[in-house]
Amino acid sequence: MGRATINVRLEKKVWLFFVFIALGFSSCKEASEKQPEQIDGRDDKRPNIVIFMADDQGWGDLSSSGNSNIETPNIDALAKYGVSFTNFYVQPVCSPTRAELLTGRHFPRTGVYSTSSGGERLNTDEVTFAELFKNAGYRTAAYGKWHNGMQPPYHPNAKGFDDYYGFASGHWGNYFSPMLEHNGKIVKGEGYLADDLTNKGLAFIEENKNNPFLLYLPYNIPHSPMQVPDAYWKRFATKDLSLHSDQIDEENIEFTKAALAMVENIDTNVGRILAKLRKLYLEDNTIVIYLSDNGPNSFRWNGGMRGRKGWTDEGGVRSPLYIQWADSLPEGKKIDEIASAIDILPTLVSLAGIAPAARNLDGKDLSPLLFEENPNWSDRLIFNHWGGKTSVRTQNFRLDHEDHLYNIPQDRAQKNDLAARWPELTDSLKNARAGWLREVRPLTAERDHRPFTLGHPNFIYTQIPARDGVAHGAINRSNQHPNDTFFTNWQSTKDSITWNVEVLEDGHFEVELYYTCPEDQLGSIVQLSFGKSKIAKKITEAHDPPLKGMEKDRVPRIESYVKDFKPMKLGQMVLKKGKGLLTLNALKIKGEKVADVRLLLFKKID
Repeated sequence: MGRATINVRLEKKVWLFFVFIALGFSSCKEASEKQPEQIDGRDDKRPNIVIFMADDQGWGDLSSSGNSNIETPNIDALAKYGVSFTNFYVQPVCSPTRAELLTGRHFPRTGVYSTSSGGERLNTDEVTFAELFKNAGYRTAAYGKWHNGMQPPYHPNAKGFDDYYGFASGHWGNYFSPMLEHNGKIVKGEGYLADDLTNKGLAFIEENKNNPFLLYLPYNIPHSPMQVPDAYWKRFATKDLSLHSDQIDEENIEFTKAALAMVENIDTNVGRILAKLRKLYLEDNTIVIYLSDNGPNSFRWNGGMRGRKGWTDEGGVRSPLYIQWADSLPEGKKIDEIASAIDILPTLVSLAGIAPAARNLDGKDLSPLLFEENPNWSDRLIFNHWGGKTSVRTQNFRLDHEDHLYNIPQDRAQKNDLAARWPELTDSLKNARAGWLREVRPLTAERDHRPFTLGHPNFIYTQIPARDGVAHGAINRSNQHPNDTFFTNWQSTKDSITWNVEVLEDGHFEVELYYTCPEDQLGSIVQLSFGKSKIAKKITEAHDPPLKGMEKDRVPRIESYVKDFKPMKLGQMVLKKGKGLLTLNALKIKGEKVADVRLLLFKKID
């Protein structure tokens, strides 16, 4: 079935629905309710879009996948009343999957090769689904973990989202009322982060109920640190789990319990969004998608598949994919054809009748699989790549990064190597993998010469965090995992912190330094310079909060602990367009140490 035929059929369904409404009939689900006036008054009947993405949730972390340790009725309902893909694949880690979801293109093409320090950024010429839908008249919002670039033009506001609330970094150190941003401005969160993000989503839906909208909710859980409200933790704290990882000796039971508790919180929040859609009679005109960004972040039950997050095997890259569009998509349909995160963009623009991106897409429009019983669907290859390891998935086989071949429908655990029995297939997949790598040319840190951008002409705020800086002298990073770190142990005037930046346009900026400094260390003078422009300020106000996070962690973390940093106005700085080093150093040190540093915030004032 062609795209035009699908759109005609969908338009006919929508038209018939509203004819029934006009005649006084109501949905069987809401037989006693009156259709609200705002829906009758909405001229644009194009479907709304809601996309949920979990962070580090495995395929097996749902009761719909057969996990008896957990209850996820709201997410399960998306499969029950929608379409589920039984062989859907993402990439082994966060940033690559998000890049593919947003662009419909293999992530190495997009400039993404890492999860921090600039390697998570989408190239500036990449076009996201948000840009396509915004250009088509949709209101767009993203609330949660972005992880594809912080400074404009990499920021979500610069990639098609009208409204953004959350954190643009790869992971965060505190999930209870943490420091966040709203459209570039630093703000404080309200309550448990996943609940807070959902609150923003509910308000966005309410505000835009009369307009077509696209809402992207990339949750931050169950990514570590393993923090979850007591109400969810209590369900698991003393619970005996019935299913475990095949690598039981490597499973941390407390970590598993915390992850499952966090997924149950996601389920509650998915239910809140779905309830809002029903209340506003938007359910029948909203496409709802649920997926995760990679495999589980620990060894726990995952359907017997080999691997976890970071692995290119089945367990590291298989994700649930549920798509619900009430009264348009068949209920309970299961699709066995392989599919990938790169397919979401072309599918959504097709379903909504939006013009596709001008550049070539790697993904396929899944509409024929959604609507047709026996679609004409050719076999394809899906590539999973991370850390120099690449595997290839066909409809029935996976060639792993060590050239072992497995029949996946019969061997999800990848135990029976068939490479010797199928040498021609093995060789053809090896050649396909080599060709794919030559074509997409994965970027590396050594070949990535993109500076961090500052002062985009269309945006007021630019954040320059410790994550993106380089420490010199005795200065240390608070943790080896940089995304939520700060700089500490600043002892000498010879010490400095530098950022490789490009000022995109001449500008006049007010600069704030987010710092901590105890009372007995006050008096140091810090200087910020870029080229010939310099500003300096003495630290005169003490702010020495304790490290936190450990009191909320259910299991010990590997990331940095955090603390509340205080903004101090360094002054106004005139920056000239161009590339160079942004340098923070001390002109005078009063005590033994200068300060701990989390962030520089530039605000354009002209």
